[in-house]
Amino acid sequence: MSQDVLISTEGKIGRVRLNRPKAIHALNTGMCQAVLDAITAWRDDPTIEAVLIDHAPSPDGDPKYSRGFCAGGDIRLLAESGAKDGRDARDFFRVEYRMNHALFTCPKPIVAFMDGITMGGGVGISQPARHRVATENTKFAMPETGIGLFPDVGGGWYLSRLPGRIGQYLAVTGHRLDGAECVALGLASHYLPADRLDDAKARIAAEPQAIEAILGELSAPTPDAPILTHRDAIDRLFASDTLEDIIAALEADGGEWAAQQLATIRTKSPQSMKVSLKLLLDGATMPTFEDEMRQEFAVASHVVQRHDFIEGVRALIVDKDNAPRWDPATPEAVSDHLIDQIFAPLPEDEAWTPN
Repeated sequence: MSQDVLISTEGKIGRVRLNRPKAIHALNTGMCQAVLDAITAWRDDPTIEAVLIDHAPSPDGDPKYSRGFCAGGDIRLLAESGAKDGRDARDFFRVEYRMNHALFTCPKPIVAFMDGITMGGGVGISQPARHRVATENTKFAMPETGIGLFPDVGGGWYLSRLPGRIGQYLAVTGHRLDGAECVALGLASHYLPADRLDDAKARIAAEPQAIEAILGELSAPTPDAPILTHRDAIDRLFASDTLEDIIAALEADGGEWAAQQLATIRTKSPQSMKVSLKLLLDGATMPTFEDEMRQEFAVASHVVQRHDFIEGVRALIVDKDNAPRWDPATPEAVSDHLIDQIFAPLPEDEAWTPN
């Protein structure tokens, strides 16, 4: 078993503890496979009544452990693979999405503790949980348009089901939410002070049938959610599923907040923003989560080998010059034909399956 994730049982609960602190517990293929194997084993095990997912505590006070719950996936690996034949990247996505699907369909209650950075793959491993705990440290985002990717791991499903046009706003801009905002939008079910988490975990391990009561008792009043002050503007300015329309609305608004969003959008991959808007448009009416994962795998298989993903990782993660050269460089240059190519289903023998 990889030490990047610690799998154990404690009495009647299964425990998944992400343990890759130098990468803010970002997921690699081995971690996803370990979690998938554990959930598969526990789902039909009558001795396991609930599952807890968090990150491992620091063994020696190392602050790297406390920076976040999960910062995403192993982006460097994906980009290196995408620059070649893309096989390792497809293998990663295949296993990761199977893990996401196994969590989503698990009949046992799952509690995910989103303490700290919860982004990308961290969203994918926490949102399927019945109980999602945010804290004052939570920093939640799907920032993939900034690296030429898109909000995958079920992003098309989860974001398209948020109130109004907030999902489209988050997908396009990569805006970060705090713990209170996660609760207000339904992305978190409970708000606990971080210093109560150990108590919550211990009590749930002792009495897994009382999860809701335990979390309710330990919850604190949720602070105001700043994003709600912009709800009307988000619904109005991000009303269209066409990127050019959103940009035109922001340009015409003339307000400071709209100008800030416009500046943010102009740093993102035009291709990725268009992919994200279509993903949410399709995701809102996707029949099942399995169908969502199948489509996202096809899109990811195509996007990971395209210029913008490799360039985005170079600019933001490898060279860190924060000056990606997107191609196509403008929204107008991203044709409907290109988007159709990216969303084209894979041949049956290459398509994603849940097992």
